[in-house]
This record gives sequence, C-alpha cells and structure tokens, in this order.
Amino acid sequence: MKKIYIVAVVMIAVAIALLTNASNEISTYSNFEVARTSGKEVKIAGHLAKDKEMHYDPAKDPNYFSFVIRDDKGEERKVVLRAAKPKDFEMSEQIVVTGKMKGEDFYASDVLLKCPSKYKDEEVYIKSEKG
Repeated sequence: MKKIYIVAVVMIAVAIALLTNASNEISTYSNFEVARTSGKEVKIAGHLAKDKEMHYDPAKDPNYFSFVIRDDKGEERKVVLRAAKPKDFEMSEQIVVTGKMKGEDFYASDVLLKCPSKYKDEEVYIKSEKG
C-alpha cells in the first residue's frame, strides 16, 4: 500500500475522532428537573434570583460562591461555584451554569454570564477550580 493512502486513512480517522469529541461538547440547555433525574453534567440557562441570598466571603474561603438562579420553568435552586465571585455578577442578564445536582444544590463547574447591553455581545466565562 502506498504511503499516501496510509496518511489519508490516518487523517480521516483523526477527523472523525475530532468531530465525535466536538459533538459530545455540544449540548442543549436543560433545567433543574432534568439535572436531578439524569445525574449527568448539564447546562442550565437561567436568571439570577436577586431577592435570594448570595454567599461570598473571600476572607473565609475565596473559592466558594453560592447564589440562586431561576431556570426556564421557574424552578429556583442554589448554585455552588468553587471559584471567586465574578465582577458585576449581579448585573448579568442571563447566567448559564454547567454542572451536576448533588442533593438539593447544583454544583457548577463552569459559569457563563451574559452581560448587560452596555457591554453588548460581551460574555464573561468563569471556570471552577474543581472542573
């Protein structure tokens, strides 16, 4: 067999592997009910429940931040992020959290904030230490 054919087959195999891996990363948004029943890592888009308590005490633990978000079905859950509180967090229009349910709380490995219109089309991405 010619070397060019071997190289072509290897390149096709690598391309298929990359596409398969990329397709696993693409997911649709879920809600807390799906997260609770699936037991898998999901992405949830929601809005900050501004009337609920946020907890961040950098003197005690700078890598613990908890807040409450409301998903698209209106269900509210506490979200725990093992990272510092993002700047201007309260001003975000939408929050996308990636993680898993543990008990009654959602443990986020990643948080994506959609900033207000003054930062048009700008997003802030925060990755947890543990994720």
